[in-house]
Amino acid sequence: MTTYIRELYDARDLLSIWVQREIKARYTTSTLGFAWAVLQPLAVLAIFSFVFSVLLSVPTRGVPYPLWLFCGLSSWLFFNSSITSSTNALIGNMNLVKKVYFPREIFPIGALMVNVVDFMIATAIFVIMLIIDPTPFYPTLLLYPLILAIQLCFMMGLSLFLSSFIVFFRDVRFIVPLVLQMWMYLTPVFYPLEQVPPNLLPFYMLNPMAAILDSYRRVALFGQLPDWGQLAYAAVVSVLLLVAAYLYFKRSERELVDQF
Repeated sequence: MTTYIRELYDARDLLSIWVQREIKARYTTSTLGFAWAVLQPLAVLAIFSFVFSVLLSVPTRGVPYPLWLFCGLSSWLFFNSSITSSTNALIGNMNLVKKVYFPREIFPIGALMVNVVDFMIATAIFVIMLIIDPTPFYPTLLLYPLILAIQLCFMMGLSLFLSSFIVFFRDVRFIVPLVLQMWMYLTPVFYPLEQVPPNLLPFYMLNPMAAILDSYRRVALFGQLPDWGQLAYAAVVSVLLLVAAYLYFKRSERELVDQF
């Protein structure tokens, strides 16, 4: 494991160049450029705010629904786009994989890091919304990076596993979008955790993203500490998944080339 990490660290310049290339390819070739990173989450926010605050009146404990929604929605969009792009990262660059050796995990990790840019822009929008509301900046906001680190571990583990597994089982490209769509409705993106029936909550919280999104809202909007038990479970699952997925990726790396 340490050998793999050292090898990846030695290739950090290549990873940086790859990420910059992907960012330029995504935004400089479009007319609006980086404006899409602002327009997309705001458009989704407007639609779901209308549906769930005007039509369905979802309770949010006194916090304006658009602000409450965006706190979780931005994190989910980050998760969704990262998993989608990372899953196809290897098969989308099969020519490079076959030509020369370098740590192939650069592709899924790089795809995830490209989406970090979008998430940082969304976070800036969220901060502006907090100022406009105005919502106090609670000291618990200092825990935001910790929650983000747990989410990144979880996402990176899924990305490494799916990006390698899809090489052997190409139907994954159709399964992942479907699973992500169902997963979204089983995660408290549009509704609060309090609306989940108590008898179903233990099963519902097996989903690490549920604890992650709930923790974001607790520390940012209500000045509360996360539910440490739920967040610790999400952290343990995320770290174990990352380690297992990375080992699986590296051990199947030689077979990956033969499959192209």
